[in-house]
Amino acid sequence: MLANVITDFTDQLKDFSGNWWFLLVIFAVALLDSILPIVPGETTVILGGVAAGAGDQSLLLVIIAGATGAFVGDNLAYAIGSNFEGLVNRWADRKPERRARLDGAAHQIRKRGGLLLITARFIPGGRTVLTVSSGVTQQPRRWFMFWIAIAVTIWASYAAILGFVFGKQFEDNHTLAFILAFVTALSITGIVELVRWQRDRRKTAAT
Repeated sequence: MLANVITDFTDQLKDFSGNWWFLLVIFAVALLDSILPIVPGETTVILGGVAAGAGDQSLLLVIIAGATGAFVGDNLAYAIGSNFEGLVNRWADRKPERRARLDGAAHQIRKRGGLLLITARFIPGGRTVLTVSSGVTQQPRRWFMFWIAIAVTIWASYAAILGFVFGKQFEDNHTLAFILAFVTALSITGIVELVRWQRDRRKTAAT
């Protein structure tokens, strides 16, 4: 029964993912994902890539839509942190874990610089914390925009090409293509998180 539900859902996605306006959906979802981590930005870009692999979309336009939406969204997150520094700090002070996460993000930004913004783009929730923290800690705007432009381009290209490869491989089975691409992306994110966790654990133990 679950398989039927998934098949029906992805079939419906296939019906509208091939329309030109789905590029606007990719842009909007990628933008919102930068501010609200629960929004499926990466999933939507992958779906666009699958559609491109099946010949229903342009891969380049899918990448541009995802990267542009994410770029605008990340800059909005920065603006929120910069313009509402006091409000963000009061929100963080309500819970110790929020304060620790925000302070930790600010410390990592100063320590690791722009490369952290690139790696954080692949960590749901982590990218929002870092972009907001960049605004709260008043990181140089041009510096931020430069690294974010690189980060969102890599992120959108990765998600779209991943979907494209599976979409090309399984042109006649949109459901399988989407599921395989999504699971692969999820697995890669999990591996990145595991490596990061183990590295932090070693550093903590050494300290």
